Amino acid sequence: MSKPDIQQIKLRFGIIGNNPLLERNIEKALLIAPTDLTVLITGESGVGKETFPQIIHQNSARKHGQYIAVNCGAIPEGTIDSELFGHEKGAFTGALADRKGYFEVADGGTIFLDEVGELPITTQARLLRVLENGEFIKVGTSKVLKTNVRIVAATNVNLAQAVSNGKFREDLFYRLNTIPLQVPPLRERKEDIPLLFRKFASDCAEKYNMPPIRLTDEAKKILSDYRWPGNIRELKNVTERLSIIEEDREISAKVLKIYLSEQDMEKFPVLFREKDEKEFSNEREILYQILFDMKKDLNDLKKLVHENIHTDHPATGQKHYTPLEVEHIPSPPAYQPIPVPDSTVQEMIEYEEETLSLEDVEKDMIRKALERNNGKRRNAAQDLKISERTLYRKIKEYGLE
Repeated sequence: MSKPDIQQIKLRFGIIGNNPLLERNIEKALLIAPTDLTVLITGESGVGKETFPQIIHQNSARKHGQYIAVNCGAIPEGTIDSELFGHEKGAFTGALADRKGYFEVADGGTIFLDEVGELPITTQARLLRVLENGEFIKVGTSKVLKTNVRIVAATNVNLAQAVSNGKFREDLFYRLNTIPLQVPPLRERKEDIPLLFRKFASDCAEKYNMPPIRLTDEAKKILSDYRWPGNIRELKNVTERLSIIEEDREISAKVLKIYLSEQDMEKFPVLFREKDEKEFSNEREILYQILFDMKKDLNDLKKLVHENIHTDHPATGQKHYTPLEVEHIPSPPAYQPIPVPDSTVQEMIEYEEETLSLEDVEKDMIRKALERNNGKRRNAAQDLKISERTLYRKIKEYGLE
């Protein structure tokens, strides 16, 4: 594939950067586009995986057919089969009419299944049948229908590990992984970071009719050395916030550091771990880890309180002193302790344990993530490292609509 062809594709689809890994992926996408082979695109959240299915579709014989992008993580588990494969009237409560699913609508075109790792096991079995022989069955009927669809899937989870954990079908994994494309994270494209920053700064300046921001030399180095856990999406958000909020159009290193999630890193260090630290497979493990740390501190505190409360005073021999009383004993003869009943202490402990329940921690983290992202659920889900479907379910469960 010639360099001009790749440059033309980058211009057409708004791809910024000259990283060799990125250009190799574009070349592979163009080579496999004329075929009907299934493609699995992997990479971290925010790296731009959604661009490659469009490149494949627009350079294939199916370019005049339907292109449908489906976020599998944003569709509730109870309705995803209906969304993908359709349903018959009366198939379930609320099914007031027949409905075509995406696989029927996109016949002759391409379907992009984003976050395919979030599919329920039962839906995975239905998808496998489509891949094997192009057949599917609507919900509420036994009639077999045919479809001719090119499937491109994407995920930010390790599907091989999900197979080992029993969360993803092995046969489906190999069917999807016919042609793998791995999009590199932004930290492996350091030479592209300044180019992306200038592009986002220029776009923002044009949109809001203001001079574009620029970085000092020290700030440029910090920008390139930062790990960018949110990848291109995070870089764009940081650039836009700097453009709107900062009056000085030259951004110093000190100002830039404020916008690189340093406060969030201190508040939620587990979400910004280095490569060699423990990997968490889902949001519940993250919350459990935080809760266990809090509970350990609480248990240490309770132990100290009990030791002070239930220790005999050396002069009077009486029990039930509070730590504050013990600290302010003027002299043994003059000391008059105030007894604290065991029932009161137990109530205090039970109240502390109740207020530190997993549900409360979970609800508080979700609420703060929504506030940080101005109510944008997709961004909040990425911030919490969970799927949109899980976030929607939690929002409804905790009444945070």
